[in-house]
Formats: sequence, structure tokens, C-alpha cells
Amino acid sequence: MRWSRVYIEAIGYELPDERVRSTDLEARLAPLYDALRLQPGQLEALTGIRERRFWPQGQRMAPCAAQAARKALAQTAVTPADLGAVIYAGVCRDDLEPATACGVADAIGTSPDAWIFDVSNACLGVLNGMVEIANRIELGQIRAGVVVASESSRHIVEQTLARLLAAPGLDELKACLATLTGGSGAAAVVLSDGSFGNAAAHRLLGGAALSAPRHHELCRWGPPEGLLGERPSVANTDAAAILANGVDLGRHTWERFTQELGWSAETLDRVICHQVGGSHRRSILSSLGLADGKDFSTFPTLGNMGTVALPATAAIAAQAGFLRSGDRVGFLGIGSGLNCLMLGVQW
Repeated sequence: MRWSRVYIEAIGYELPDERVRSTDLEARLAPLYDALRLQPGQLEALTGIRERRFWPQGQRMAPCAAQAARKALAQTAVTPADLGAVIYAGVCRDDLEPATACGVADAIGTSPDAWIFDVSNACLGVLNGMVEIANRIELGQIRAGVVVASESSRHIVEQTLARLLAAPGLDELKACLATLTGGSGAAAVVLSDGSFGNAAAHRLLGGAALSAPRHHELCRWGPPEGLLGERPSVANTDAAAILANGVDLGRHTWERFTQELGWSAETLDRVICHQVGGSHRRSILSSLGLADGKDFSTFPTLGNMGTVALPATAAIAAQAGFLRSGDRVGFLGIGSGLNCLMLGVQW
């Protein structure tokens, strides 16, 4: 998978104001901790996450994603009328229909010629949306497009806390641990054909993708009866199996990725990985032979923001001066299903 004229114009992000510490969640789980004789501090020790953000109760996703899109567009000469595609790629959507992308497009004021639709693929959504837009640009169908996402973890975390207090057991805690790492935020990536005069745009070179759908039941979020079920959503994750099989899939995708771009662990300058937690970070970097110093992480203070995590982290890394002009940068994404997608950027 290669592109010859696709550029990342800008990445924008939006974060909620409310900070929720891991110790705050543990305080609410005091009866469970007492029953299992657990010491406070276990959540951060196991995940590396000190805090995460929550949107206000009842916050809809399209306005947050639209604000991230405005921030991204403000960094470029691309206007909403120039956008040939608006793709919403979050797991959290406002309604079953219409596409949440419609609310975003209306909020930012796009042309009626724009393609407007949602893409859903767990935590890989934004990267998949980037590929969709990149292909349209490469084919000459559009000059520019934006992929946006917004994620909210408040509701599922609240439900998970109630579930753990109703059935305080070690097996329940293991199944719910990953859910408690969830964070909230919004992000937008503007891509173009490079014709907008932005000398600071970043060339999107290509990438590789692999899947292992036999593992699709290892991580699930939704009503027990399916999407149209009437009972509240539940999230269950076999964290150990997800880690082991995810790292294995990541290693094979990395082989395809480096071969496609002619890169290696030594020649690649920086990586931005999906932000899961400390164990995942250590395992994936080690398996790919990447030095710790090549990676930038936000999960300790933002948690796992799902589809938003990787693009927001890239934007924060750029603001911090971690990503420099000319760097070879790998966007390394993985999502439940299992699916893995890696993209190469000449920053």
C-alpha cells in the first residue's frame, strides 16, 4: 500500500476538562478491594494510567469531533468547502442513524459535494478513515478530506463500576480491568493532495495491514443481545490473550510494513502507537526491536481514548517537539477484532 501524493495537513484534538484519577475509581471500588484484600494503587500499577478524562454527562460526540476538525482546519489553508470527504470513525456514535459524520459536516459547513459517512473498526477507525481518504486523493477524486472521531468512556466506566460492586470477584475484575483504563477525547486529521501551499505538510507514504478475525471474541463492548438489545452495554476483555495475540499480529504486520516502505527498526526515527497501557507498550516495542526513546506516550494521563488515542498523541508529540521535520514516523495501530494497521509518514 503506497501513495505518491497524499499529505497530512494537520491534526487537531479536543480534551474534556474533567480529570478522573485511578485512585478516584479505586475509592469507589473500596468494597471490592476489601473483599479481595487488594491494596490501593493496583489500577495504576497494572496499567500505568494515573488519570483519564471524561466528557460531561450526556455529551454528544459530533460537536466534540467538529471542534477538533475546526482546530485542525485552522492550521491549514483548507476550508470546509474544499473537503471532498468527511469520515467519522469513532466507536462512540450519536445514533444508529444517521451517520455521526453528518452532524460534523453540518457543524463545520461542508459542500454538498462532499462524501459523508461513518467508518467503524474498534480502535483502528481513524487510521482506516485516513486510508479511505488517501485512496480517494490518490485517485484524483478529491483534493482534501478530514477524518474525525470522538470517544466517551464515562458511561461504560460507570456501568463497569456498578457491575464490579454487584459481583465483587477476581474473575470479574480481570474481565473489566481494561475498561477502567478508558479515556475520552476527540481528534481530527486533515489530508490533502499537497496543493494548498502548506510547506509544513507531512507526506503519507504508505503502510500495511493484517487481520486475525479468529480472535474477534477476545474483546467485546455492547449489549449482551447485540446492538439492538435492551439491556445496558457490557465490556469484557481477555487482556492476557489480547496482549499475546495482538503482539503476534503486530510483529507480522511490522514485517510487511517495513518491507513495503524499505524501513527498519534502526532507520525509523519515531513511532506513535495506539495508547493501551504500560504492558502493551513494553511488549510491542520489545517485539519490534524498537528503542523506548523512539516512542511517545500519553496513556499515563489520558488513558486509552480508543480511536482518538493515536492521532491525538501524534499532535501532542508534535507540539512537544518530539516529531521533527524529516523524521520517518510510524503510526502503529491495533484494534479488537483483531486488526492491525501501520502507516508511514515523512514528517
